[in-house]
Amino acid sequence: MPQQVPQPHTDRMTRFGGGAVVAGVRPGTDPLVALTAADLARATRGRLYVAYVDEQRLVEQEFPDGSVRHGEVNPDSDNEGWRRTEARLLSELGALLNPGHGWEFRYLAGRPDRALTHLARAVDAAVIGVGNRAPEHNAKVREFLDGTLALKLARHQHRPVLAVPLSVVDWKAPMPWA
Repeated sequence: MPQQVPQPHTDRMTRFGGGAVVAGVRPGTDPLVALTAADLARATRGRLYVAYVDEQRLVEQEFPDGSVRHGEVNPDSDNEGWRRTEARLLSELGALLNPGHGWEFRYLAGRPDRALTHLARAVDAAVIGVGNRAPEHNAKVREFLDGTLALKLARHQHRPVLAVPLSVVDWKAPMPWA
């Protein structure tokens, strides 16, 4: 008999008031996701956790605080490249986010939907925020067929997902796939 997946329910809800906010970000991208999540965390008096998920690294161990120990997918690759990415993100976030409001950064690995879900569970987040772009002509086929990160998160865990628009399509413009 297949294992029952816990479904969304009022008993499993994390209240927004004081609940943590998790934001998934990427280096060098639009600051709207981090700023929107920080504003929500400030408004709800919750702690902000900003995370980057490196899909080129493998999770070796998950920890109760939502952090992970990770390793290279390719043993011949630059093992210190992730440290440069982490330093870049910390610099970008440090310039963007108010140091007076508590926030923490997590460098995660593996599939973004799974990694962000693990972090959200670990910190008992009330919401997960990610960026959402309008479809483009050169959109990845996988994303077109499989769905966006926001959609994957909404399908595979019980917390609300805040999809922050990073680009929009004019209602009157033809869709890229048309």
